[in-house]
Amino acid sequence: MYDHLRLATVTSAALQLVGAAECVAVTDRVSGYGHMANISTATGNYASAPAQTNRGALTIVTTLFFMWGFCTVLNDALIPHLQSIFNLSYVEASYVQLAFFGSYFVFAMPAGWLIERVGYQRTMVIGLAVMAVGSLLVVPAATTAKYPLFLAVQVVIGAGITILQVSANPYVTILGPPETASSRLNLTQAFNTLGDTVAPYFGSMLILGRAVVESAPKEPGALTAYHIRQAGTVKLPYVGIAATLIILGIAIALYRFPRLEVTRDFRPGDLSSKSDSIWNHPHVWLGALAIFIYVGAEVSVGSFLAKFIANPAIGNMSLQSATKMVTVYWAGMMVGRFGGSYVMQKVSSSKLLAGAGVGGFVVVLLAVLTTGHTAMWFILAIGLFNSIMFPTIFTLGVAELGPLTGRASGLLVQGIVGAAIIPVAMGKLADTYGIHLALILPCLCYLFVIYYGLSGYKIKPNERQSELQAV
Repeated sequence: MYDHLRLATVTSAALQLVGAAECVAVTDRVSGYGHMANISTATGNYASAPAQTNRGALTIVTTLFFMWGFCTVLNDALIPHLQSIFNLSYVEASYVQLAFFGSYFVFAMPAGWLIERVGYQRTMVIGLAVMAVGSLLVVPAATTAKYPLFLAVQVVIGAGITILQVSANPYVTILGPPETASSRLNLTQAFNTLGDTVAPYFGSMLILGRAVVESAPKEPGALTAYHIRQAGTVKLPYVGIAATLIILGIAIALYRFPRLEVTRDFRPGDLSSKSDSIWNHPHVWLGALAIFIYVGAEVSVGSFLAKFIANPAIGNMSLQSATKMVTVYWAGMMVGRFGGSYVMQKVSSSKLLAGAGVGGFVVVLLAVLTTGHTAMWFILAIGLFNSIMFPTIFTLGVAELGPLTGRASGLLVQGIVGAAIIPVAMGKLADTYGIHLALILPCLCYLFVIYYGLSGYKIKPNERQSELQAV
């Protein structure tokens, strides 16, 4: 995941480390939205971006997007399962997302430093290894049936995904021409959503489908045995995920990635002037805030969607059937990202973002105001409007930052911590007023997305002047 300023040239600093991520934004920032102006680079230590997309490397990296999407959304099946096992309130169940997405805030900046030390490829392998360890830790958590251990598992898996996010997102942008970088990132994000789409169905079959329907006993000893039986259904899926991650990590480690000069390590010492701070660029921290609010809204809806659909006043179906319906939500997001990858080459990314924000606000509001299957289909439609939001906000947020791009990327990824906080707030509303009325919170979140797409993304003329003076 822009204004009307014309950009004829950029300096070679725009191609440092993830400086090509700046080119993602340059793609749409030039006049005409989506047509790339000529880029000239000074002769020196940095080569220009590749003239053609490296399809082999892009294919390999795209598998990472699929896997972290799959593992992230599997929580949508895990949360209602744990909620039933341990008789959790909505707030208590939301702690799963708090633990998972809280890792983004803690590990995003260290992941950026890791890239500086060992490079993109090794960082991706480390991220996969951490995810595999977290997946295997599900076994002792399920064996002891302790909810805090499940939360600890989410912290570890979230840390691994954070490492992949910080390394893979910018790397995709430098595997081909700058003019197709935004489209390329949306395309890989579409495969990320493919993982999102199949995960709920997978989870409903192998987690919820294998759970034995039985009432929780009241005796302490029998209750512990009940918890262990019910929690045991999560072992097989996560062991299978761990094995897949290990195989993928070996494949990434052995694959010969292209040697690109634009991935040369960013040196913090290169920033010397006071103007070289991401806090001097409002479109960066407003972008991080937009990601905080948007991802919080997306995860809030996804976390409680199965419970909402299963509600007798909405879908009136079993929890397993309702979880399968969540697949429609993520399928809409996948379709939107594939379509957005094409549309974004012709339409202003900022306008598309604002339009998606309006659509998101409207369908969630209609879900709040209606009941039955009408409300169910309105809330499922939110996936289509969510589709292009993250990659578009991300590319707008790192626009024209040159050597600051790496730090901006880390700040934007830290914004994903909104997915840890806003679901807890929605859970509190759900416990107090019911899950139906609690949807008003994500509805309001889309108002800020609309603002960022209309105004917040814009780079002020004095920002560009200070940037050029710095380099």
